[in-house]
Amino acid sequence: MAPEHRRARGGLLALGAVTVAVSAVLASGLSARVEVLDDDRAPAPVPPPPRPAVSVPAVPAPTVTPPVPDPPAVPGLPKPPSLPPPAQRPAFGAFLGSDASGIARMRELSRWLGGADLRVGHTYLPGNRWSDIEGALGFLDAWARWRDERADRMLVLNVPLQERNEAGVSDAEVRQLLRRGAAGEFDHHFRALAERLVRLKVPDTVLVLGWEMNGVTYTHRCGPDPESWKRYWRRIVATMRSVPGQRFRFDFAPSRGRDAVPWTQCYPGDDAVDIIGMDSYDQPAGLSFDQQVTEPYGLQAHVDFARAHRKPISYPEWGLFRNGDNPQYMGRMLAWMDAHHPLYNTLTDYCPHGVWQCDANPASSRVYREFLYGRTDQPHQHPTPASHPTPQPTPPAPPSPPDCASVDLGDWVEDWLGGRLCISFHW
Repeated sequence: MAPEHRRARGGLLALGAVTVAVSAVLASGLSARVEVLDDDRAPAPVPPPPRPAVSVPAVPAPTVTPPVPDPPAVPGLPKPPSLPPPAQRPAFGAFLGSDASGIARMRELSRWLGGADLRVGHTYLPGNRWSDIEGALGFLDAWARWRDERADRMLVLNVPLQERNEAGVSDAEVRQLLRRGAAGEFDHHFRALAERLVRLKVPDTVLVLGWEMNGVTYTHRCGPDPESWKRYWRRIVATMRSVPGQRFRFDFAPSRGRDAVPWTQCYPGDDAVDIIGMDSYDQPAGLSFDQQVTEPYGLQAHVDFARAHRKPISYPEWGLFRNGDNPQYMGRMLAWMDAHHPLYNTLTDYCPHGVWQCDANPASSRVYREFLYGRTDQPHQHPTPASHPTPQPTPPAPPSPPDCASVDLGDWVEDWLGGRLCISFHW
């Protein structure tokens, strides 16, 4: 028999039972009021026909951030007294690849760090052609989507100042290129980049222009003509700031130490710089961390220079290098950043610098992981057991009111009616 026919037949049986009961009462000379009581002693509506079953996927229990432990003691180092408060913890991340694969690796690195919150995404524009520097690359779209998923994330983008940026261009040619840039010849390339970033809805990107300009590696180096380099930087900043909707921050980031020229000679001025960064690797060979702090144009000079110019600091690139697997450097550098509160830092995580993607540095990897394990800027949340529904006992039927007598029609009929039948008697 079809379900709807069974329901119709059940309804007829139930109504027949009610009719018999009421007729018996009326034959005795009593008046009667008939009502159906549910568990709350209120008339219950007849339930609608059941709907087809719908498969509902199970909802996973919400992820709860575990409490963040204090940094552990590092052999040979004093243990920090306690974790810095959230407002003072440096936002951090790692460079894990320029294209969209770097985004996927950030999620994996976070899991390896016990759910630590990597709020900084760091990528680079290649400097082979001017079209690269204009940002005509598909991976910028993926980074923009990652940035926009959360309001507290930061996108850091390294931008070369010249094409053929790692082609070993001579000092004489670099000098001519810097002068052409200072005269405005390349402005349109940087305007195109600014417009693209605004269009991708990442107008607050941190732009590390012409990084490590005090060295000899890049065509955008400062040494051949520091004065033209500074004028060129200022033109780029003015050009990009002129694009409607932009909120860029410009990070001046030399390499630590004197290198080819003192990096202070390349500083373009407070009005054209928002952040004073430093790329600081564990080099040269044999240089201790204390010497990295105190050397001319070293870590302490960087902090002091930024303080004098009232700028925040950053460490866009840092990691191991000439001294191999050096847990002493790793622990000291992490403690240094906790103490000096950079706006952000991003470890360069590939060999020989890294700790997660480089198996050659197991001791430093252990220090990095223990120091940052579970770190987040969010308030601590203690885990709670997952909620699982448990069967509840069927509550007892409420007693009939004093002036109401229940009529036993059987479980099936009462289920169909949605409650018990109750008849109130009046002489």
